[in-house]
Amino acid sequence: MGVQTGTWRNARKKAWAGTEKTPANVGLRYGFRSGLEELNARFLEGQGEVVRFEAIKVPYVVPETRRTYSPDFILQNGIIIETKGKLEPKDRAKHLFIKMQHPELDIRFVFQRPHDKIVKGSKTTYAAWADKFGIPWATRVIPAAWLKEPGPTIKPEAVLGLPEVTHG
Repeated sequence: MGVQTGTWRNARKKAWAGTEKTPANVGLRYGFRSGLEELNARFLEGQGEVVRFEAIKVPYVVPETRRTYSPDFILQNGIIIETKGKLEPKDRAKHLFIKMQHPELDIRFVFQRPHDKIVKGSKTTYAAWADKFGIPWATRVIPAAWLKEPGPTIKPEAVLGLPEVTHG
């Protein structure tokens, strides 16, 4: 599901005629599964970034199972952004597998509520979990400073053997 700059907003106006505006309808209609993803798409667009939503698939292996992961956003500098409202156990496991199998990728999280506990009764928060595994994170919106960083020396497309994306 790709989102091109500007087109998702124009499509939104036409598509809503006579449609119930539930959160599920809003997100899935334009490729976003959450308001947090849409908020960050708007932020990137406002910063002059090309909105590349779930534009690549990162292969990873759960022992005996081959899977792919579609990051929420890829910045022009090659930093990968995953937005999370809720960080489920399966998501934590997936990201640790990806980190082990693709250490050259720069994947960062934007948490809606970073100080929520990973499970009820736990002392560990989403932020503490990310810190423990050396994963940079932010609250609610991608920091503008991340857009200005040089990013990884090897871009995600090169790491994954995908065609290079041109930014226009």
